[in-house]
Amino acid sequence: MDMICSFRTEVTLVANEFIDSYMAAANGEYVKVYLYLLRHQQDNVDVERIADDLNHTEADVRRALAYWERMGALISDREEKTVQEKLPAQEQNLTGKEAARELTNEKDGQERIDRLAEDEDFTQLLYIAQKYMNKIFTSRECQVFAYLYDELHMPAELLEYLVEYCVQSGHTSIRYIETVGLNWHEKGLRTVEEARVYAGSFTKSSFAVMRCFGLTDRKPGDGEKQMIEKWLSGYGFSLEVVLEACNRTMAAIHSPSFRYADKILEEWKKAGVRTVRDIELLDEKHQTRKDRRTVKKASNQFHNFQQRDTDYDAMVLDQVKSWIGTESVR
Repeated sequence: MDMICSFRTEVTLVANEFIDSYMAAANGEYVKVYLYLLRHQQDNVDVERIADDLNHTEADVRRALAYWERMGALISDREEKTVQEKLPAQEQNLTGKEAARELTNEKDGQERIDRLAEDEDFTQLLYIAQKYMNKIFTSRECQVFAYLYDELHMPAELLEYLVEYCVQSGHTSIRYIETVGLNWHEKGLRTVEEARVYAGSFTKSSFAVMRCFGLTDRKPGDGEKQMIEKWLSGYGFSLEVVLEACNRTMAAIHSPSFRYADKILEEWKKAGVRTVRDIELLDEKHQTRKDRRTVKKASNQFHNFQQRDTDYDAMVLDQVKSWIGTESVR
């Protein structure tokens, strides 16, 4: 079907990477917000203006911004309450050292691709990955796999499983695959079996947290997965400790809140908590301090009451003396 656009002036360019890797997974409202920001990338726009211009609610706009931040497509300047898009390198107006660095990185990436062209394992990896993702890779996508394979020395079999794992989880963005790959590398995963065990344990823990929060009708979102990952890997807590924080969240506010649970776990981390027994000891110390404050408060109230009585007696005594003096004059 031949279609001709009627708009021929003042165009806004959209990166192919956005169309290829991001647009399909996002809902229409999120895409509208992204395109609006792309159109106004030279302006300082706030949430209220975006909502007015797009006929959205401010809550809708904030959800869209949070989504694109999680996906790595936006950088939010919260202090100025404005939003700036992080455009792909080829669409930025770079000068001087920044431009030279981008050109160098691009050149290095292409040189790596050229050098690996004769590597049978790598070419097979690209073939399998493209089959899994049902697409022909761009130069950028090839460079990501080349970096993981050649620079980080991740085995081709592990990278094939990486693609399989991400695609089966519903993620086909090269940025997402790259992030997971870097995470696996940082954790020292070198074999498919190690990655499978790690991914399986993480998935099991994630659903345990969702059940604890009563969220049994859906999978955890990207932001929720990141928090669970931080609790288990970043903080090093056991699943038992994490679930205790979730239970206390529900008891305190009667609704699921990853942010509330995160605050609890952050405080436990500062206090050196490692086990549920450590939490119990921390509770005991807290109760002891609370009891002492209660006793001290009651004691202060008693003494204050006595002091008020003493002052009152002195006032009455002064009044009696004044009466005696008056009678003497008479």
